[in-house]
Amino acid sequence: MEKVAIPVQKYPERPINVIVAASAGGGMDLTARSLEKFAIKHLGQPLVIINKPGGSGTIGWNELAGSNSDGYTVGIVAIDIVLSSLYDSSKYYYLGALGPIAQVTSVPLLLAVQADQPWHTLNDLVKYSKDHSAQLKFGNVGVGSFPHILIEMLNREAGINIEQVPFSGGGETVPALLGGHVQLILVNPVSIKEHVKNGTVRILAVTGEPRITDPVFSHVPTFKEQGFDITINNWHGIAVPKETPVAIKNRLAEGLKAIINDPEFKANMERVGNQVEYLGPQESTDRWIADKQKLEKALQESGILEQIKAQKR
Repeated sequence: MEKVAIPVQKYPERPINVIVAASAGGGMDLTARSLEKFAIKHLGQPLVIINKPGGSGTIGWNELAGSNSDGYTVGIVAIDIVLSSLYDSSKYYYLGALGPIAQVTSVPLLLAVQADQPWHTLNDLVKYSKDHSAQLKFGNVGVGSFPHILIEMLNREAGINIEQVPFSGGGETVPALLGGHVQLILVNPVSIKEHVKNGTVRILAVTGEPRITDPVFSHVPTFKEQGFDITINNWHGIAVPKETPVAIKNRLAEGLKAIINDPEFKANMERVGNQVEYLGPQESTDRWIADKQKLEKALQESGILEQIKAQKR
């Protein structure tokens, strides 16, 4: 069947669908809806948000990868898309089927404990774990999830063995920490900020290279500052099917860059706890590759890949 040429010089002529591989109200959804508010101004057409939750993102991302490459279906992606490709757990190899157009945010995770615990630094926690083997429990969102991998990286670097306790969703981990069912969790800043402000939760470390600028967290050192080479953040970006014409990708990239650099957009994102960090198509591709290498190494060294395979049997 002969392909019909896409009139890229007129793109976009109609609304653009945005697939969000998560439920409404979550981090990816908030990013999409923030972009939506500025789309008419910078792209000339509205964005239509379509939530497709399930399968740890694979339901939505499979639909994105299999959609028409005419520029009228784009998707919000996160670092979990790299993990899904490493686990070979989806219909598509996303790193080959999709092309990043922009990175919108880069959000560090925070290592949180109850404020009445005796640990005031990450090294206090590590020493306690060594002295009290198998007594510390970490709440995560499932085997192979991003937080799970980060704690396994800490286990390996520190020579400790913090026990993993999986929950069905990120919303369950904060109540589990507050209730004393687990002793530590890794969460995004917006999920824990009020608990830190009211003095019920203490933050021991931040993933990523720089400290967080928010005054509530700015005193908290990074993992790297405390001697642990854990420098990787969660991120949200926009991707399209790989075969999307270059001219359309360029127009999208141009419009998205204008949105993300709009001061009003940045202020709006900060209000919902998202840290804006724009990267263009090539820089986003480089980030995907660099994170893949870091995560692949951690998965191989921790044995998580074997756990994932065992679950499939």
